[in-house]
Amino acid sequence: MAYEFERKQRIAVLGGGPGGYEAAIAAAQQGAEVTLIERVGVGGAAVITDVVPSKSLIATAEASNSIGEATDLGVQFFVRGELKKPLRPEVAINLAAVNKRLLALARQQSEDMKATLIRAGVTYIAGQGRLDGRNAVIVSTADGTTGTDFDRIEVDTIVVSVGATPRVIPTAMPDGERIFSWTQLYNLKSVPEHLIVVGSGVTGAEFASAYRALGAQVTLISSRDQVLPGEDVDAANVIENVFKRNGMVVLSKSRAESVVRTDTGVLATLSDGRTVEGSHCLIAVGSIPNTVGIGLEEAGVELTDDGHIQVNRVARTSVPNIYAAGDCTTELPLASVASMMGRTAVFHAMGDTVNPIEIRNVAANIFTQPEIATVGYTQKQIEDGIAQGDIYKLPLASNPRAKMMGIKDGFVKLFARTGSGTVIGGVIVAPKASELIFPLALAVEHRLTVDEVARTFPVYPSLTGSITDAARAMHVVHN
Repeated sequence: MAYEFERKQRIAVLGGGPGGYEAAIAAAQQGAEVTLIERVGVGGAAVITDVVPSKSLIATAEASNSIGEATDLGVQFFVRGELKKPLRPEVAINLAAVNKRLLALARQQSEDMKATLIRAGVTYIAGQGRLDGRNAVIVSTADGTTGTDFDRIEVDTIVVSVGATPRVIPTAMPDGERIFSWTQLYNLKSVPEHLIVVGSGVTGAEFASAYRALGAQVTLISSRDQVLPGEDVDAANVIENVFKRNGMVVLSKSRAESVVRTDTGVLATLSDGRTVEGSHCLIAVGSIPNTVGIGLEEAGVELTDDGHIQVNRVARTSVPNIYAAGDCTTELPLASVASMMGRTAVFHAMGDTVNPIEIRNVAANIFTQPEIATVGYTQKQIEDGIAQGDIYKLPLASNPRAKMMGIKDGFVKLFARTGSGTVIGGVIVAPKASELIFPLALAVEHRLTVDEVARTFPVYPSLTGSITDAARAMHVVHN
């Protein structure tokens, strides 16, 4: 008697960043035959040149800051001079050692992720992948030549997770020596004397904050009225005030027309004719998706005018068997979102249970000092009538643990639906706000009310106590 065996579903994943990695792991766990194609290394830009190294650098900056601010807590650092008199030493930053460490961390993380893929049974190919219609991919080696073993792979499902690269300004082209994109900063051997940062979005603000803490003079050029345009206004104001108090020069409503090298550094020319001289310059003006020339249009995949892949809430493109995840799509460019999209895409493709992605419930964080964490609806959306909610803001300086720690800047802000008291969003500005936002993310995801949050016992004293304090202040009276 002849038996027919069901063929394994064949899935190809283009790109091994957070979205592609999670898609490959999820597919392998469900028994698919999975091939992952990645040109720079598992983890993609997020691990190798973006999130892991940048947040490692920021951790060093935070350590430097904590030493410098310890005097407020009664901790003083002195050495004895020749006359036995105490001298206050400077905090020294060995940037070459810092960069060597963070790049090693990134490489190790990438190798660990690669090993996990292989253990899970994923076929990993180092090379460049592109679609050949809707049911096949063509692979070339990293230098662009066609390989011999994996020329063309026929598949049932394709997940595209090719990420994005830094946007450049034609009149301010990065050279990796004096003018940098954010992926090139790790070439620096010492802290810049004067770093000019063009762009005050998340990346620009994070690096400006970090390098100021590391001891560089920093000038931040912002084309908008405030730093971090599009973020919570109160939060952005706190960060801008901290920047200025710490000696950073913030040029608002200023647009850089060009940045060129000089004999001693760089010269930035603004649209109004003003110039700024510095030793180095970081160009942080957004990113562009890596979707050109990989066969998407030919396969019928719908793209936006700027090249992002259109996806629905289960990460599916306009072609039923092609999915996409991460920064190359129209969704939020966050590693956590990319990971969730990768898993969701595979679950949907393989017929597993799927919860459509609700972007509003995503917790996001900006790693300035202090950090800004957000989740849910924004205050502007409430004020514009998009959501009906009440707003309560509690300064962090009133929190007893914050007083003990010497924290002066920051707040907890809660948004609750009018009438029911259901938590619909929040903003936290604080050290390690990325850790503090999780209770609010749970509340938003599971539609808890402010009274349910207030009935949760926080540790006393703790910074999380400000969350329950804010929730108690928004108590809903039920008649």
